[in-house]
Amino acid sequence: MPLPDPNTLHPMPGQTRVVLLKPLVTSPLIEAGEFSYYDDPEHATEFETRNVLYHYGPDKLVIGRFCAFGTGVRFIMNGANHRMDGPSTFPFPIMGGSWADHFDLITGLPGRGDTVVGHDVWFGNGVTVMPGVRIGHGAIVASGSVVTSDVPDYGIAGGNPAKVIRTRYVPEEVDRLLAVAWWDWPVEHLTTHLRMVMSGSVEELEQAAPAKPE
Repeated sequence: MPLPDPNTLHPMPGQTRVVLLKPLVTSPLIEAGEFSYYDDPEHATEFETRNVLYHYGPDKLVIGRFCAFGTGVRFIMNGANHRMDGPSTFPFPIMGGSWADHFDLITGLPGRGDTVVGHDVWFGNGVTVMPGVRIGHGAIVASGSVVTSDVPDYGIAGGNPAKVIRTRYVPEEVDRLLAVAWWDWPVEHLTTHLRMVMSGSVEELEQAAPAKPE
């Protein structure tokens, strides 16, 4: 059997609702790792325009490998920011006409930087991620959550605003998992040990890791 192709737009035959993000995205402001996918029964191929909002730059959306995004996951980027230091928050200059003469009032607003999603992250249906948030490797975010602050590696978060409910592993195990970094394994090696990656223990995963070059 051939290995899965990370450049195939629809990896599941007959299921156009599932798209791989790496071959889909065209914006230089979005980076998507191999095999990360979005599932949407109606608008899967419109991820860049329907799910990444107010993305005018220069901040980036960086998505790692092997991430799973449920329907309706949305990233709010720094372009959504409004002034809050005056009586009105309304962005008058974008309405054009003579108001455009005051465009300097809405440029250069403080932002929170890039939004970063680690490797092997699972987002449930309808998650909203606010600007500048970092979601750690191996994290899970519950359906309907609004993520306003960072989620640690292998954390499980949920709610509005999202709070860490628990972690999937104890800190010592998290460190070991990050050191193994299975998402960086050659795809051939990953394929050989796929059952271990999906259902094995931390120790078994360590034993299956490819030898590091000397």
